[in-house]
Amino acid sequence: MKSFFPRVKESPAQTTPGLDRTESPPNGARPSVKRSRDRKPLHRRPLVWIALLAVSGGGALAWGVWKIESGLPDVSDISNFAQNGTLTIKSADGVVLQQLGPATRQKLAFKQIPDRVVKAFVASEDRRFYQHNGVDYQSIVRAFASNLLAHDVVEGASTITQQVARIVYLNQDRTVGRKLQEAFLAQKIERTLAKDQILEKYLNLVYLGSGAYGVADAAWVYFSKSVDQLSLSETATIAGLPPAPSDYSPLVNLQAARERRDIVLSRMQEAGFITESEAEQARAQPITLKPSAPRKLYSDTPYFTSYVQQQLPRLISKEQIEAGGLTVETSLNYTWQKAAEKAVKDAVKDIGPAEGFKQAALVAIDPHNGEIRAMVGGADFITNQFNHVTQAQRQPGSSFKPILYTTAIATGISPYASYLDAPLTVDGYQPQNYSRKYSGWLTLRDALTNSVNLVSVRLLIDVGFDPVIKMGHDMGIKSELLPTYSLALGTSEVNLLEITSAYSTLAAKGNHTESHGIRRVINRKGEVIYSAEPKPKQVVDKDTVAIMTWMMQNVVNSGTGQAAQIGRPVAGKTGTSEEARDLWFIGFVPQMVAGVWLGNDDNTPTWSYSSTAAEVWHNFMTVVVKGMPVEKFAELPDLNTRKGTIKAKPVKPAHMYDGELPPSNAPSGKSDRSTRRYEEPAKSAPQSTEPANTSAPPPAGSEAPPAEAPTAPAPPEPSHTTAPELPPAEPAPLPPTTSGPPRPAPTN
Repeated sequence: MKSFFPRVKESPAQTTPGLDRTESPPNGARPSVKRSRDRKPLHRRPLVWIALLAVSGGGALAWGVWKIESGLPDVSDISNFAQNGTLTIKSADGVVLQQLGPATRQKLAFKQIPDRVVKAFVASEDRRFYQHNGVDYQSIVRAFASNLLAHDVVEGASTITQQVARIVYLNQDRTVGRKLQEAFLAQKIERTLAKDQILEKYLNLVYLGSGAYGVADAAWVYFSKSVDQLSLSETATIAGLPPAPSDYSPLVNLQAARERRDIVLSRMQEAGFITESEAEQARAQPITLKPSAPRKLYSDTPYFTSYVQQQLPRLISKEQIEAGGLTVETSLNYTWQKAAEKAVKDAVKDIGPAEGFKQAALVAIDPHNGEIRAMVGGADFITNQFNHVTQAQRQPGSSFKPILYTTAIATGISPYASYLDAPLTVDGYQPQNYSRKYSGWLTLRDALTNSVNLVSVRLLIDVGFDPVIKMGHDMGIKSELLPTYSLALGTSEVNLLEITSAYSTLAAKGNHTESHGIRRVINRKGEVIYSAEPKPKQVVDKDTVAIMTWMMQNVVNSGTGQAAQIGRPVAGKTGTSEEARDLWFIGFVPQMVAGVWLGNDDNTPTWSYSSTAAEVWHNFMTVVVKGMPVEKFAELPDLNTRKGTIKAKPVKPAHMYDGELPPSNAPSGKSDRSTRRYEEPAKSAPQSTEPANTSAPPPAGSEAPPAEAPTAPAPPEPSHTTAPELPPAEPAPLPPTTSGPPRPAPTN
């Protein structure tokens, strides 16, 4: 067989390793070269194949190691880790309102964790924690031997660092590939973090059963203690939980928990962390449980946090919510929220039994940006989760009148325009004043101050349904507003949030901003995935707002809303539906608007007054304005030169009479007086912004301050047997309600 290599002819001067050479002959003759043996081809040599296999195997191993390491995540962001499906809701001032999902509810810095707790977990889970670099090979050998002898898995070899890697980056699969990833990740973590940092992360994240993540949560869940209050026995009980939290939980199996505790105590003693005497004393102690629900699992602001959870899917994707690790930063002011809760609970508890209401709700909005600063949806979330701020559709009564009056003023009508307060029949509809008394001609300002119903209906006829409905929607009302004469008296149902938002438009000088409770949403990496961007829109001109604010100040200064006075300028309006079923007050200072509703879920009448709602508003706002600078409302504009900014679309009734029925000799159609529903003021009308003399009695027949209780209208009595037949009375159509059974329409 030919050699694998060709023969090479050598010169005398060459010396080639691997060839046998003879001594050079003395006569200088050319040396002869001969091979010591015939060469075998390389592929016939076993050592060559062994070398090739070693090289290729090492290369494959190296490639596998490189592949695993290159696929490992960046461990520098480990501090931002949160479990999948977790959601943390915070107030504007950083208070954690609620934590949902498998979240650590109380995280501790390493220096806050007692030394005995640290030693208990090190002794129990990883006694050589401070000696290894993430993987403890001695423990692996020891565990392998123990498990082999026991023919079962009786001892694990995962270090604390490996457990951190598994918690943060991996899953619970028992495959070889996952274990290799875990080992490589553990070593990478050890190169990145200090030992104390690793322990801090572990002791805050490890699952310890019964919804407890981390040692602080476990101390609370099992013993209702802070971690620094735990006894040695209690500490060892908690430290024994990681291998099987469900099996060793003292709430599930007290005997297994006791046996596991004793094992931990023995390991602490072996490690020199405690003495034999301390271990014996701890073993002798019973495990005395005092269970508590995980902190912040249940919100202490439940109506608001439930609202936030309902709003969240509108802002971010379903996938982002399911991935979890989210922090929702809200607009809630925690101090004001507590004041709102107290005001509501005190009203229901102390006033409700005497005045016949069992529910109350309150919401506060910053008019500058639409942020919800406080929300209480009911008296007790545990017994009634129905949110009366956002879900209850109720009739606002006279608290709707500012929207009507705003529309009228925007058309150019003066607040000093005089309207007739007298009985009225329009297309069969017969509105009534509270007292069934009438005052004759009244200015709009006085009519609003004393909540005169007849003037409101006449004003609606002059302004028109469409402009009022459009203004209501522009200002923040989202519910349907029905084009009926009773719209002037607040028969179209709304919820507290939207009508308070409408008043917020006035507080913001005519700029409407959508009300909202979420400022930002941040993912587990600290990235902002949603940020609110309020976009105010001017929907009412500033002069109209200034006039309306001035008129509504008079409601508080000398009208039906006097109970809302807080020692600084306040504008607002009361409201009451039929038989006092719904009691309202919505008011504002330049920096804050708040709305209050009182009533019953079954829609039964109360014997209360809207002034009670104003009192609740007062109790809340006195807390809010503490330390808040006093701001004045805008000055009243020149009424002689101003022009309207929108056009009226007057209603053209088929039949309209001053009086319950037309006189027997009156022709069909309008009476003479009904052709003139109001009189414009003289050009020399006073422009003073001072409130009216509070000592003067209100106009007769107006809504009696401070009460605004309505009454059902009496059936019409013909003044003459031959009086013309009237069309049927206007029905009061009602949109579907979610807050109780169907209820009759209010008459004022």
